[in-house]
Amino acid sequence: MRSDRPHAVYRKVIKRILDTVLSFAGIILLIIPMAVIALLVRIKLGSPVIFGQERPGKDRKLFRMYKFRSMTDERGPDGELLPDADRLTPFGKKLRALSLDELPELFNVLKGDMSLVGPRPFLKKYLPLYNEEQNRRHEVRPGMTGLAQTKGRNLVDWQERFRYDVYYVDHLSFMLDLKIVFKTLSTVLKREGIHSGTSETMEEFTGNKEGGNPE
Repeated sequence: MRSDRPHAVYRKVIKRILDTVLSFAGIILLIIPMAVIALLVRIKLGSPVIFGQERPGKDRKLFRMYKFRSMTDERGPDGELLPDADRLTPFGKKLRALSLDELPELFNVLKGDMSLVGPRPFLKKYLPLYNEEQNRRHEVRPGMTGLAQTKGRNLVDWQERFRYDVYYVDHLSFMLDLKIVFKTLSTVLKREGIHSGTSETMEEFTGNKEGGNPE
Protein backbone atom coordinates (compact mmCIF):
# COMPACT_ATOMS: atom_id res chain seq x y z
CA MET A 1 0.00 0.00 0.00
CA ARG A 2 1.13 3.54 -0.71
CA SER A 3 1.95 5.64 2.36
CA ASP A 4 -0.30 8.55 3.45
CA ARG A 5 2.08 11.11 1.93
CA PRO A 6 3.27 12.75 5.16
CA HIS A 7 5.93 14.45 3.03
CA ALA A 8 3.52 15.89 0.45
CA VAL A 9 4.86 19.44 0.78
CA TYR A 10 8.41 18.26 0.15
CA ARG A 11 7.31 16.09 -2.76
CA LYS A 12 5.18 18.74 -4.47
CA VAL A 13 7.03 21.99 -3.69
CA ILE A 14 10.31 21.89 -1.79
CA LYS A 15 11.97 19.14 -3.81
CA ARG A 16 11.61 21.09 -7.06
CA ILE A 17 12.93 24.28 -5.42
CA LEU A 18 15.98 22.40 -4.13
CA ASP A 19 16.52 20.81 -7.54
CA THR A 20 16.49 24.23 -9.22
CA VAL A 21 18.82 25.92 -6.71
CA LEU A 22 21.27 23.02 -6.39
CA SER A 23 21.46 22.23 -10.11
CA PHE A 24 22.11 25.90 -10.92
CA ALA A 25 24.79 26.07 -8.21
CA GLY A 26 26.29 22.81 -9.49
CA ILE A 27 26.49 24.11 -13.05
CA ILE A 28 28.25 27.29 -11.87
CA LEU A 29 30.71 25.40 -9.66
CA LEU A 30 31.42 22.68 -12.23
CA ILE A 31 31.45 24.75 -15.41
CA ILE A 32 35.26 24.66 -15.69
CA PRO A 33 35.58 20.89 -14.99
CA MET A 34 32.79 20.27 -17.49
CA ALA A 35 34.59 22.41 -20.08
CA VAL A 36 37.77 20.36 -19.53
CA ILE A 37 35.85 17.09 -19.86
CA ALA A 38 34.19 18.38 -23.03
CA LEU A 39 37.60 19.20 -24.51
CA LEU A 40 38.95 15.74 -23.64
CA VAL A 41 35.88 14.07 -25.15
CA ARG A 42 36.37 16.12 -28.32
CA ILE A 43 40.04 15.10 -28.54
CA LYS A 44 39.59 11.41 -27.70
CA LEU A 45 36.18 10.62 -29.19
CA GLY A 46 35.43 13.41 -31.61
CA SER A 47 32.06 15.08 -32.15
CA PRO A 48 29.45 15.36 -30.90
CA VAL A 49 30.76 15.94 -27.38
CA ILE A 50 27.30 15.76 -25.84
CA PHE A 51 25.17 12.66 -26.37
CA GLY A 52 21.42 13.25 -26.33
CA GLN A 53 18.78 10.55 -26.18
CA GLU A 54 15.02 10.50 -25.61
CA ARG A 55 14.05 9.01 -22.25
CA PRO A 56 10.68 8.74 -20.48
CA GLY A 57 10.20 11.11 -17.57
CA LYS A 58 7.38 11.86 -15.16
CA ASP A 59 4.08 10.46 -16.40
CA ARG A 60 6.04 8.73 -19.20
CA LYS A 61 6.52 12.06 -21.00
CA LEU A 62 9.57 11.88 -23.27
CA PHE A 63 12.43 14.33 -22.86
CA ARG A 64 15.95 14.56 -24.25
CA MET A 65 18.55 13.55 -21.67
CA TYR A 66 22.11 14.80 -22.08
CA LYS A 67 25.37 13.07 -21.19
CA PHE A 68 29.00 13.39 -22.18
CA ARG A 69 29.79 10.99 -24.97
CA SER A 70 31.64 7.89 -23.77
CA MET A 71 31.47 5.58 -26.81
CA THR A 72 32.66 5.64 -30.39
CA ASP A 73 30.44 5.40 -33.47
CA GLU A 74 32.21 2.24 -34.66
CA ARG A 75 30.09 0.08 -36.94
CA GLY A 76 30.29 -3.47 -38.19
CA PRO A 77 30.44 -4.67 -41.84
CA ASP A 78 26.64 -4.47 -42.00
CA GLY A 79 26.73 -0.77 -41.16
CA GLU A 80 25.08 -1.30 -37.76
CA LEU A 81 26.59 0.12 -34.58
CA LEU A 82 28.67 -2.39 -32.65
CA PRO A 83 27.44 -3.45 -29.18
CA ASP A 84 27.90 -0.84 -26.45
CA ALA A 85 30.66 -2.82 -24.74
CA ASP A 86 32.70 -2.84 -27.97
CA ARG A 87 32.34 0.91 -28.46
CA LEU A 88 33.11 1.87 -24.87
CA THR A 89 36.67 3.21 -24.75
CA PRO A 90 39.05 3.16 -21.75
CA PHE A 91 38.50 6.92 -21.47
CA GLY A 92 34.74 6.36 -21.57
CA LYS A 93 35.01 3.71 -18.86
CA LYS A 94 36.76 6.22 -16.58
CA LEU A 95 34.06 8.82 -17.22
CA ARG A 96 31.36 6.30 -16.34
CA ALA A 97 33.19 4.91 -13.31
CA LEU A 98 33.22 8.39 -11.75
CA SER A 99 29.79 9.29 -13.20
CA LEU A 100 31.37 12.31 -14.90
CA ASP A 101 29.53 11.48 -18.11
CA GLU A 102 26.29 12.36 -16.32
CA LEU A 103 27.20 15.93 -15.37
CA PRO A 104 25.26 17.47 -18.32
CA GLU A 105 22.12 16.05 -16.72
CA LEU A 106 22.34 19.02 -14.34
CA PHE A 107 20.84 21.03 -17.22
CA ASN A 108 17.96 18.52 -17.40
CA VAL A 109 17.40 19.02 -13.66
CA LEU A 110 17.47 22.81 -14.02
CA LYS A 111 14.99 22.60 -16.89
CA GLY A 112 12.62 20.41 -14.87
CA ASP A 113 12.87 17.19 -16.88
CA MET A 114 14.73 15.44 -14.07
CA SER A 115 15.43 15.64 -10.35
CA LEU A 116 18.72 15.23 -8.54
CA VAL A 117 17.25 12.10 -6.91
CA GLY A 118 14.70 9.73 -8.41
CA PRO A 119 14.43 6.54 -10.45
CA ARG A 120 16.97 6.57 -13.28
CA PRO A 121 15.36 7.18 -16.70
CA PHE A 122 15.59 4.05 -18.83
CA LEU A 123 15.35 3.62 -22.59
CA LYS A 124 12.00 4.48 -24.15
CA LYS A 125 11.94 1.11 -25.93
CA TYR A 126 11.35 -0.52 -22.53
CA LEU A 127 8.03 1.32 -21.97
CA PRO A 128 5.78 -1.40 -23.48
CA LEU A 129 7.53 -4.06 -21.34
CA TYR A 130 6.60 -2.67 -17.91
CA ASN A 131 3.80 -4.12 -15.86
CA GLU A 132 1.50 -1.85 -13.84
CA GLU A 133 3.65 -1.94 -10.71
CA GLN A 134 6.89 -1.24 -12.56
CA ASN A 135 5.27 1.60 -14.47
CA ARG A 136 4.72 3.46 -11.18
CA ARG A 137 8.36 4.55 -11.31
CA HIS A 138 7.11 7.29 -13.66
CA GLU A 139 4.97 8.91 -10.95
CA VAL A 140 7.94 11.10 -10.03
CA ARG A 141 10.65 12.86 -12.00
CA PRO A 142 13.59 10.60 -12.93
CA GLY A 143 16.85 11.34 -11.14
CA MET A 144 20.55 11.69 -11.74
CA THR A 145 20.84 9.08 -9.00
CA GLY A 146 18.35 6.89 -7.21
CA LEU A 147 17.84 4.30 -4.52
CA ALA A 148 18.78 1.43 -6.85
CA GLN A 149 22.11 3.14 -7.64
CA THR A 150 23.02 3.07 -3.94
CA LYS A 151 22.44 -0.69 -3.83
CA GLY A 152 25.07 -1.70 -6.37
CA ARG A 153 24.59 0.38 -9.53
CA ASN A 154 24.79 -2.04 -12.48
CA LEU A 155 25.11 -5.09 -10.21
CA VAL A 156 21.44 -4.76 -9.24
CA ASP A 157 19.24 -7.00 -11.37
CA TRP A 158 16.17 -5.61 -13.11
CA GLN A 159 13.58 -6.90 -10.65
CA GLU A 160 15.47 -5.48 -7.67
CA ARG A 161 15.90 -2.21 -9.54
CA PHE A 162 12.16 -1.89 -10.14
CA ARG A 163 11.36 -2.77 -6.52
CA TYR A 164 13.71 -0.07 -5.27
CA ASP A 165 12.24 2.46 -7.72
CA VAL A 166 8.66 1.83 -6.58
CA TYR A 167 9.78 1.81 -2.94
CA TYR A 168 11.29 5.25 -3.55
CA VAL A 169 8.03 6.55 -5.08
CA ASP A 170 6.10 5.40 -2.00
CA HIS A 171 8.58 6.68 0.58
CA LEU A 172 9.92 9.85 -1.05
CA SER A 173 11.13 12.28 1.62
CA PHE A 174 13.89 14.80 2.27
CA MET A 175 15.75 12.40 4.57
CA LEU A 176 15.59 9.58 2.01
CA ASP A 177 16.89 11.90 -0.72
CA LEU A 178 19.70 13.09 1.55
CA LYS A 179 20.63 9.52 2.41
CA ILE A 180 20.69 8.57 -1.29
CA VAL A 181 22.93 11.55 -2.17
CA PHE A 182 25.53 10.70 0.46
CA LYS A 183 25.43 6.98 -0.33
CA THR A 184 25.82 7.78 -4.05
CA LEU A 185 28.94 9.85 -3.37
CA SER A 186 30.41 6.95 -1.39
CA THR A 187 29.52 4.43 -4.10
CA VAL A 188 31.05 6.55 -6.88
CA LEU A 189 34.26 7.24 -4.95
CA LYS A 190 34.65 3.52 -4.22
CA ARG A 191 33.75 2.72 -7.88
CA GLU A 192 31.32 0.06 -6.74
CA GLY A 193 28.93 -1.77 -9.09
CA ILE A 194 30.25 -0.27 -12.32
CA HIS A 195 29.86 -3.52 -14.27
CA SER A 196 26.77 -5.71 -14.31
CA GLY A 197 28.83 -8.86 -13.72
CA THR A 198 28.37 -10.10 -17.27
CA SER A 199 28.71 -6.85 -19.19
CA GLU A 200 30.62 -3.58 -19.21
CA THR A 201 27.29 -1.76 -19.40
CA MET A 202 23.78 -2.28 -18.04
CA GLU A 203 22.17 -5.44 -19.38
CA GLU A 204 19.06 -5.05 -21.52
CA PHE A 205 15.61 -5.35 -19.97
CA THR A 206 13.72 -8.12 -21.74
CA GLY A 207 10.31 -7.82 -20.14
CA ASN A 208 10.34 -9.94 -16.99
CA LYS A 209 7.28 -8.49 -15.30
CA GLU A 210 7.46 -9.29 -11.62
CA GLY A 211 6.83 -6.47 -9.15
CA GLY A 212 6.85 -5.72 -5.43
CA ASN A 213 8.73 -3.67 -2.86
CA PRO A 214 11.90 -4.50 -0.94
CA GLU A 215 11.56 -5.16 2.77
